[in-house]
Amino acid sequence: MTSEPIRAVTFDVFGTVVDWRSSIIDEGERVWRAKGVDVDWPAFADAWRGLYQPSMERVRSGATGFVPLDVLHRQNLEEVLARFGVTHLSDDDKAQLNRVWHRLRPWPDAISGLTRLKTRYIIATLSNGNIALLVNMAKRGGLPWDVILGAEVARQYKPHPDAYRNSAAALDLPPGQCLLAAAHNSDLVAAAKVGFQRAFIARPTEHGPAQSTDLEAEHDFEIVAEDFNDLADQLGCG
Repeated sequence: MTSEPIRAVTFDVFGTVVDWRSSIIDEGERVWRAKGVDVDWPAFADAWRGLYQPSMERVRSGATGFVPLDVLHRQNLEEVLARFGVTHLSDDDKAQLNRVWHRLRPWPDAISGLTRLKTRYIIATLSNGNIALLVNMAKRGGLPWDVILGAEVARQYKPHPDAYRNSAAALDLPPGQCLLAAAHNSDLVAAAKVGFQRAFIARPTEHGPAQSTDLEAEHDFEIVAEDFNDLADQLGCG
């Protein structure tokens, strides 16, 4: 660990805190199939998520101006619906389906681990999600954040350095007193470049049973934890 004391534990959300893939598949098969969206829902979820980074890269590169993630998700949804031959949904249907990202379920250890971490540290999101999305997700899933920082705070998407730097500034903390917990090696590497401490938590089924990336820590991170409760143990939380 570095010499600076940790005051805030910040979290990547999609994949680290919540299980986006299973949540989308479950709602698709439970709700949207009955509305005529009779597709291969695992493939649909993967295709939708597959457009996530390319759409944000257009913002990061300056090719387009900043827009909230809800807008990018909706643009990506239109492309995926066309790819899967779904042409009958109304605008209201599409808006409701797009908000599935507001309804993602936490991983089983998330709430208990966050609750423990909250007793000793500021716990905050450090996510590409927009604030409204993250608030709705937290209210629905019972996530006990102290602070919800969305991409609007940084006006930039990870892994751009401003996403981390401006989030630390919003907490009035130097980056060295912030720890980022994430299930993605690349996110932690980017955070370290602006001085964050790092904790890797593997989510080996984030991308389904055939996941081949981010199965383990690939760098010398300050903490490697099995789950959020193990993280709380390692950070001295009761």
